[in-house]
Amino acid sequence: MSSASSSSVSLSSLSFAWPDGTTVFDGLDLSFGPGRTGLVGVNGSGKSTLLKLLAGELAPADGTVKVMGEVGYLPQNVTLDTALRVDQALGIAERRAALHAIEAGDTAERHFETVGDDWDVEERALVTLGELGLGHIGLDRTVGEVSGGESVLLRLAALLLRRPDVLLLDEPTNNLDLYARRRLHQAVATWSGVLVVVSHDRELLDLVDQIAELRSGEVAWYGGNFSAYEEALSVEQEAAERMVRVAEADVRRQKRELADAQVKLARRKRYGQKMWESKREPKIVMGARKRAAQESAGKHRIMHEERLAEARERLDDAVDAVRDEDEIRVDLPYTAVPPGRQVLTLENLATAYGARVGGILDLRGPERIALVGRNGTGKTTLLRTVAGELAPTEGTATAHVPLRFLPQRLDVLDDELTVAQNVARFAPGATNNRVRARLARFLFRGARADQRAGTLSGGERFRAALAALMLAEPAPQLLLLDEPTNNLDLASVRQLTSALESYEGALLVASHDLPFLESIGITRWLLMADGELREIAPEDVG
Repeated sequence: MSSASSSSVSLSSLSFAWPDGTTVFDGLDLSFGPGRTGLVGVNGSGKSTLLKLLAGELAPADGTVKVMGEVGYLPQNVTLDTALRVDQALGIAERRAALHAIEAGDTAERHFETVGDDWDVEERALVTLGELGLGHIGLDRTVGEVSGGESVLLRLAALLLRRPDVLLLDEPTNNLDLYARRRLHQAVATWSGVLVVVSHDRELLDLVDQIAELRSGEVAWYGGNFSAYEEALSVEQEAAERMVRVAEADVRRQKRELADAQVKLARRKRYGQKMWESKREPKIVMGARKRAAQESAGKHRIMHEERLAEARERLDDAVDAVRDEDEIRVDLPYTAVPPGRQVLTLENLATAYGARVGGILDLRGPERIALVGRNGTGKTTLLRTVAGELAPTEGTATAHVPLRFLPQRLDVLDDELTVAQNVARFAPGATNNRVRARLARFLFRGARADQRAGTLSGGERFRAALAALMLAEPAPQLLLLDEPTNNLDLASVRQLTSALESYEGALLVASHDLPFLESIGITRWLLMADGELREIAPEDVG
C-alpha cells in the first residue's frame, strides 16, 4: 500500500466509445490526487463510465489509466450473493477461520500464512460494521438476511477493510434510508486517501474538497464543496448571459454599419454613373476613378461583412457558454385542491406487510406530506395500498379525489411506445397537438416527443413518467411519489422541484432526500417505524 500523500489515479490521452460508435471521451487528460472529489454532470455525461475506466472495469480504446496504490470501487448497482455469510462478503472468511483454528490449538503452518500480519482482522471488521451502523448484523449471518440498503453498506465495509488508497463511489446513497446515509456521510467525511464520488446527494457533495464537473467529454475543476460550486456556477452564468447581451448588441451594430455602408456605396455608385453619363471628365480619368471606387467599395463591403461574421461568431460562443438548464414550467389549474377539501382518509389501516395506521388519518386540501423511515418499514407498501395496487388486510384507505402513483421502478411507461403515445394513453381525450404542446413544457420538444420510452436516459424517463401522470385526465389532485429523486442527476432534481411548484394538488412523498423534501415545501411529516405510522415534528426527522 502506498502512503496516502502519494496515492493518485490519472488518465492520459484517454479515448472511449460504446460499441455503437458513440464517443464518450476523446483524448481526456485527468488526475485525482489525495482528498475528496465530487464528480458531477448531467445524466448521460459519462460519470459512471469514467469511474469504471478508473477502476479497470472498462478498457479504454486509446490512452492509459495509471493508478498509484490500491483501488476500491463501489458500483451504482450493488449485488451480493444472498447465500454468502457476512464474513465472506467482507472478504475475511479465510483469515477468520485460520485465526479460530490457531486459537483452538491448531498450529499448522498454513493457518499462520493465511493470517499473515492481520491478527486483529475480526476486531477491525466488527469496528467497521459498527461505524456503518451494521454492528447488529454479526459476521455469521447471511447476506440474504440484510436489507438492500444494508447490503450497500456491507459492500462499503468490505472496501474499507481492504484499506484501499483510492476509493471510487458511484451513487452510494441510492436506496439508503436517512440513518444509513448519515453513516455513509460520516465514512466519507473521515476518509484520508483519494476519494472520487459520483452522487446527486447534496449533503454528501457538501463534504468534498473539490468538484470536478464532466460536460461534453471535458472536466472543469471547482475548489470547495457543492455549495461553493453552485455559487461559482451562478457567477459564471451571470457573466455568460452578460456576454450574450454584449454580443447581441455588437451583432445589431455591425448589421446597422453594414446597411449604412451599403446605402453610402449605392449613393456613390449612382453619383459615379451620373458623372459618366454627363462626361464631365476625360474618359481615362473617369475609368480610373470608377475602378478605384469599385475596389474601395468591395473592400469596404468585405470589411463590414467580416466584422458582422465575427460578431455572430462571438454571439454563438457566448450562447454556447450559457447552460441550457431548462426548467419545467407547466400550468396545471385542474390539479388545484381547495383548502379543507378532504383528499385521503386512512382508517384503522393494516397493510399486507404488517404496517399499521391506528385510528383515522385525514389528508386535507393541498397538503404536502413527507413519509419517512428506515428501509423495510413499509413506506412503499403503504403507498401501493393507498394507490389501490394492494388490498389492505384491515381497515380502509379512501381517496376522495383522482390520484396517481409514481413508483420507484417508473413502470408506468410502455417502453415500445413513444413519449407522446405514452402521455396520450393517460389523456385519451386530448388531441395530438394538445399532447405535444403540453409535453414541450416538460422539455420534450419536437422530435424528442417521438423517442421510444425504452431509449430514454434515467432523467428523461422520469420526466416522461411525471408528464404522463401530471397531464393525465382526470387531472390528479393527489400525487403519490416513491423515492422520486433516486437515480436523478441534480439538474433533473431541480426540474422535478420546479414541476411540483406548478402542481396545486396534494402530495404524499416517500423519500430519504431531506434537502429535496425541504425544497418542495413539506407541510407535515409522517414517520413509519416499528410497524406504526405517526406524525412527527420537522426537527425530529433523521
